[in-house]
Amino acid sequence: MSEKQRILIVDDTPSNITILNTLLKESYNVSAATNGPDALALSASRTRPDLILLDIMMPDMDGYEVLTKLKASPGTADIPVIFVTAKADTSDESRGFELGCVDYITKPVTPSIVMARVKTHLNLRQAKKTLEAQNKELKKAAVLREEVGRIARHDLKNPLTGVFSGIELLEMTGDLSEDQAEAVDIMKTSAHKMLDMINSSLDLFKMEQKIYRPEMAAVDMVSLLHRVEKEMESLIKLHRTGLVLTRDGNPFLPGQTVMVMGESLLLYSMMANLIKNAVEAVPEDRSIDISLADEGELITVCIHNHGAVPPAIRDTFFHKYTTSGKRKGTGLGTYSAKLIAETLGGKISMTSSEEDGTFIFIHLLAAQ
Repeated sequence: MSEKQRILIVDDTPSNITILNTLLKESYNVSAATNGPDALALSASRTRPDLILLDIMMPDMDGYEVLTKLKASPGTADIPVIFVTAKADTSDESRGFELGCVDYITKPVTPSIVMARVKTHLNLRQAKKTLEAQNKELKKAAVLREEVGRIARHDLKNPLTGVFSGIELLEMTGDLSEDQAEAVDIMKTSAHKMLDMINSSLDLFKMEQKIYRPEMAAVDMVSLLHRVEKEMESLIKLHRTGLVLTRDGNPFLPGQTVMVMGESLLLYSMMANLIKNAVEAVPEDRSIDISLADEGELITVCIHNHGAVPPAIRDTFFHKYTTSGKRKGTGLGTYSAKLIAETLGGKISMTSSEEDGTFIFIHLLAAQ
């Protein structure tokens, strides 16, 4: 049998305490105090109440002061307080609600109203406790999932070492046919991609924990964007689009550079993710505009495609696992882009509308 919930009655008139105690004692564990200091002491005790019925008009320390002190203490701030009072003016009620009471019961009390309101607020308190407990468990589960995933990714590196060793042995034989050499090359490329994916995933975890320390160096964004464009050539053709690269509104000139501070692999991963998203979202036969702008201490990269982000995910576009309309989408591309931009000392933002399409702005530190 579960323990009865505890109710503290605070009133300087013993007859009022007797009335409330008579109503509540069969269903609840009732205690009482006749002044503010005793009420505060009982509220902070080991057997603190689940609900307080508090009179307003008391000598020395009135109900408003008691409530203020209760809400100011972390140990008692979450205890719901119902004022039981003869003061029924609207201004009195407003003051009480502003200070944090949850309800009012006017004197002389009506038994059915007392029982109903006590039960309602105790149920609400219990529901809140249940939700808080569930939320803690969910947070623990999320941390455990991330930790298990991190360990799994780390452990995947060990068998990959054996794969690379096997590939090297095959290459060293020097007696492979053209088809066999091609198959070995495919295996080698796939193994490298898998290793890159594992490393990127581990880096993402470190960035989430804010413990990743990038190796900052000057990186040419023009060269990097051309590399992304070349490696996505097949995807770009499949979606019947193209990239238009400009600097300050003008086409790139041969040999032109735009240097930013960052880590090459992170910058490549970020731009590849964002450009891939744009290619997959842009309407057919419309180009994707990628512009670089020199803004002194910052270089701004703007990626514009004529497709619109669905309204339902615009506010959560950079949140983890946000995706829409992609059967195999993980919802990590834009999330990782945001983490990378911030890890490199920059920032990222997005605007989208049906009329103008989608603009993603990445602000990166300019190399001095």
